[in-house]
Amino acid sequence: MMDELADWLRFALTPVGPAQQRNLLAAFGLPGNIFAQPRSHLVGVVGREIADALLEGPDPATLKAALAWVNEDGNQLLTLADAAYPQSLLEIADPPPVLYVKGDPALLARPALAMVGARTPTAQGEANAKAFAGSLGAAGLVIVSGLAQGIDAAAHRGALAAEGGGTIAVIGTGIDRVYPASNAALAHEIAVRGVIISEFPLGTPPARWNFPRRNRLIAGLSLGVLVVEATLESGSLITARLAAEAGREVFAIPGSIHSPQARGCHRLIREGAKLIETAEDVLEELRGRIGGELPRRHTAARVSPRQSLPATAVPVPAHLAPEAIRVLEALGGEACDIDTLALATGLAIEVLQAHLLTLELEGLVVRQAGGGFLRLYVTTRVT
Repeated sequence: MMDELADWLRFALTPVGPAQQRNLLAAFGLPGNIFAQPRSHLVGVVGREIADALLEGPDPATLKAALAWVNEDGNQLLTLADAAYPQSLLEIADPPPVLYVKGDPALLARPALAMVGARTPTAQGEANAKAFAGSLGAAGLVIVSGLAQGIDAAAHRGALAAEGGGTIAVIGTGIDRVYPASNAALAHEIAVRGVIISEFPLGTPPARWNFPRRNRLIAGLSLGVLVVEATLESGSLITARLAAEAGREVFAIPGSIHSPQARGCHRLIREGAKLIETAEDVLEELRGRIGGELPRRHTAARVSPRQSLPATAVPVPAHLAPEAIRVLEALGGEACDIDTLALATGLAIEVLQAHLLTLELEGLVVRQAGGGFLRLYVTTRVT
C-alpha cells in the first residue's frame, strides 16, 4: 500500500499538467505502470521534457516528507483509485490525482452545499452566513467553503454549531499551512470535527493563482453554490461560474442596492442564479437532486427586507450599554429578524429584546411589520 501511495505522490509531485496527467493515466493505467514504461513510450504520449521529468521524479526529501505526513494520525491521502475519493469530483474536467485530507473523509461522500462570499462582509452578511449554514447543516447538508476570512469563516462556524452538522474546508495552500493565520483556531476545530482538503503539495504557500484553482474543487464537491455577499470583483463569482459549468445549482442572497458587497449577488441573479431568502428555498431546490433525502423541516434562517440608511451620521448616545451598541452595529443598516441578531451578537433573546427596546426608545431602531428591526441612521461612536 505504501509503495502504491509513493507512486501516486511521485506522479502528483512531478510537474505535469492536468491534461497530460489524464493522457498518461489513460495510456498506461496506475502510476506504477507509468513509471515502469520505457522512456520512448512516455515520450510518445507526453513528449521528451515531461517524460524526462517523470523518470527523474520529485526531490526525494519532498516525497519522504509527504509519506511521513500520511502516517500521522488524522491524515490521509486519497487517490483517484480509492473508493473513498469523492465521486462528485470525478464529474469535473480535471480532478486532482491526489487529495491531502485532514479530518473525517466520510464527510466527502455526504450531500454538500458550498457557501462563499466576501472577505470583508457586512455584519448582516456574516450573520446570514452563520444562520444559513446552521440551518442547512442541521437539515443534513455538509457546508463546503474555503477557510477565508469573512463569509467563508462564518459559514464554517455556523455548520460546526449545528446539531449533526459538518463542514469541509478546501484550501489553496499545502495542508500543513493555515491561511490566513487568523483562522488557525478555526482550522484546528475543522480538522477535529470536520475535514480539510488540499490538492497542493505540503509547504505550498498562499500564491494568488492557487485560489481560483481551489474554487473548482469547492464547486465540484457540492450540489450547488450559495453566494452570500460578493463584490463585482469577488473570487466567489469564479466559484459560481465553475459551479454552473459543472451543472451545479447557483444561489445568491440579494442585498441593499447601496451595498458594494451585494452587487456580485445581484449580477448572478440577473444571469439566472436563484434568489434565496430562506434556507428552505435552498432545500426545495436540492431535494430533487438527491431524491428527497433531506428532511422537510422548518428553517429559521431568512433574509429580512433591505432598506437603505440616510446618509447623515448620528452620534451614538454616550449612555448606551456596550451590548446595546453591539446590537446596533450588528444591524448593519438593513432590516434583520431577532434570531439572526441573536446569532450575530451572541446575546440571549431576552437580553437582546431589552436592548432593542432601549434602541427603539432612543429613536435609533424601528420595529418592522414583519417582526424584524431596522436601524434608522448611520451612527458614529462618541469618543
